Amino acid sequence: MKKKLKKLKSLMTPFEKFFAWEAASGLVLLACAVLALLLANSPLADAYTHLLHLPLGIGSGALRLEMSLTHWVNDGLMTLFFFAIGLEIKREFLYGELRTKAAMLLPVCAALGGMLVPALLYSLINLGAPTAGGWGIPMATDIAFALGILSLAASDAPLGLVVFLTALAIVDDLGAIIVIALFYSSDVSLAALGAGLLAILGAAALSRAGCKRLPLYGALGLAAWGAFLASGIHPTIAGVLLGLTIPAAASPETSLLHKLEEHIEPWSAYLIMPIFALANAGVSLAGAALDPTSPLFLGIVCGLVIGKPLGIYGSVRLVTRLSGAPLPGSATPSATLAAGTLGGIGFTMSIFIANLAFPDEATLAAAKLSILSASILAGLLGALLFRLAGRNAAS
Repeated sequence: MKKKLKKLKSLMTPFEKFFAWEAASGLVLLACAVLALLLANSPLADAYTHLLHLPLGIGSGALRLEMSLTHWVNDGLMTLFFFAIGLEIKREFLYGELRTKAAMLLPVCAALGGMLVPALLYSLINLGAPTAGGWGIPMATDIAFALGILSLAASDAPLGLVVFLTALAIVDDLGAIIVIALFYSSDVSLAALGAGLLAILGAAALSRAGCKRLPLYGALGLAAWGAFLASGIHPTIAGVLLGLTIPAAASPETSLLHKLEEHIEPWSAYLIMPIFALANAGVSLAGAALDPTSPLFLGIVCGLVIGKPLGIYGSVRLVTRLSGAPLPGSATPSATLAAGTLGGIGFTMSIFIANLAFPDEATLAAAKLSILSASILAGLLGALLFRLAGRNAAS
């Protein structure tokens, strides 16, 4: 029995650290989003906008690459964020909640429902509208914000429910990555894409050979990033694929995968995501024509606030009834619905997809405000539902 408990503790330690990082970073992310909004609506707005559009280049001659600061954040820095997601996905499938078919059934089905229903709602509302291409926006869940609010509003939530929400969000991220790669990439150069995939295959070969030299993986990852950037496929996809190639071991504590994730996750949570928020959440309230009756606003809000909990909770209830399995963590139906509602916080990934869906500045600004509004509403509603669930359980 002691051996089993020791093994269980060693398996949960990486998750507990991940949960602590993500939950705390949600507060930092919120502070940076608020700061960005304040900057964009202050006397410093012009300086803030000028800084974001400032061109920065590296290299020289034919090898010189120049992009605006915002593009360096979204296409460059966020690649490290997606690399961390790749590590998280691999960890979950090898050691975590998704390591067996039975264990992955519930979070995978819930994630699929939580992606399909919001996308369908958005598409129906925006049918025939110029904003119809933004259907991928309400499919996303922000892990940091969702876990941050969960830790504040329901600190006594069953561990199984916390693990379920985390696994669901990771599968959700995987779905968003697939959507970005398939539907939000254009003018694909097969030659450049082939070069990028060749670099990723090289990293996979190193992993299979048991190589643990990080500079080699870094060099291949950089080559893949440059090739994907030139190919028309969003370069952050290279980060995810590289993360999936990092070698693992039978024991999560001794694997390079775990050690690398442990070092990168704090940087991703406390630096990369906050910088992304500072660069992307700053929308001028005076300049953005946000119409609460517009298909864009209604599609995003209905997708995230209504579609997400309906898709997640409905899928959970369907699977548990058909399989006879208990609700995640043996939680109450109301607590499960509350967790699904927190899935409607789509901040980081939703804004990322909006940047790809809407090149027009005015439409993008309206989409960002809609995402912020929906995420705040989903967070408040999820926290309220958790409080009500706690009171009902106590009475």
